[in-house]
Amino acid sequence: MLMIAAAASAQEKRMAVVEFSTAYLRLQPDYESPLETQELMGTVVEIVGEQSYWKEVVTPQPYRAWCTDQGLVEMSAEGLKAYEEAPKLMYTGLYGHIYVEPSFRSATVCDLVGGDVLRPGPQARLSRKSADRALKGRWTQVMLPSGKTGYVPSKELRRHEGFTSIAMGEGSAESISSEQTEKIIAEAEKLLGVPYLWGGMSAKGTDCSGLVRICHILNGILLPRNASQQVFCGERVEIPRQARNDNEGVRHDSEEVRKMEYDREAALEAVKNLQRGDLVYFGTPATDDRPMRITHVGIYLGGNRMIHSSHRVRINSLIPGDADYYENSHRLVAATRL
Repeated sequence: MLMIAAAASAQEKRMAVVEFSTAYLRLQPDYESPLETQELMGTVVEIVGEQSYWKEVVTPQPYRAWCTDQGLVEMSAEGLKAYEEAPKLMYTGLYGHIYVEPSFRSATVCDLVGGDVLRPGPQARLSRKSADRALKGRWTQVMLPSGKTGYVPSKELRRHEGFTSIAMGEGSAESISSEQTEKIIAEAEKLLGVPYLWGGMSAKGTDCSGLVRICHILNGILLPRNASQQVFCGERVEIPRQARNDNEGVRHDSEEVRKMEYDREAALEAVKNLQRGDLVYFGTPATDDRPMRITHVGIYLGGNRMIHSSHRVRINSLIPGDADYYENSHRLVAATRL
């Protein structure tokens, strides 16, 4: 009987909650290892390995990578249950801080980025409405996963109701309302000028799919992390192609031919079915001997333009000849509507 109990205990998962505003998850347990992604404060992860002060974790995305132990708060099953059931607040600013006292002159506890999730501090009763009560004043006391407390300007917080997940193979054109679409675009526009960062998903730096994902997170929607996964969410929007009879004998899926044939007329045809808020994907089309490959994603704004992270978060036209033309628009291969 004791052996059975010990075996069951050994098989219990080690769970933790991200404590840093942005935990940097790397391919290997080394600061020089490539950045795979960022995870935000309040994210629950599973610890599956460790090496020195590094922990190997599996995220909800799912992603498997390494981060340092100081960015995690390991919890028992009971502690995690209590954490998950507690009221939550989401930080909605681009970048900010938790202060020791309710004053900008106070020392800081840590930094914050948009999408971080916190609990109301112990001054608020732990009930469903406690988050609302906590936000009534100029400052709100908040609690980190570790139990540390501090203060955040109330206008930079909102009650967090949890996430609606749209996984690969799920979602439809009705998953996101037009009002949510406008809020998602507004969040993306707040990040204009933020430098591109491979694996980034915050105001500290973001890649293309990270931009799409964080703008949805801030509106209570969870999407897969990578563009190659996001393309399978929602409903596919047709990207019409004009028939071309020139260049006979040349493969029309070649990069050179696609770029040459993507003139203004072809581009206007390609985007004619798009609506504001659609996700647009770039890469190489499928052929008889290989599947479609997605390498980039943006959010369509209407008026033949999109917002995306390429070198920096920027707005570009998809139409050749426009002053702000995106140089890789000829690689548009797919679009989805959530």
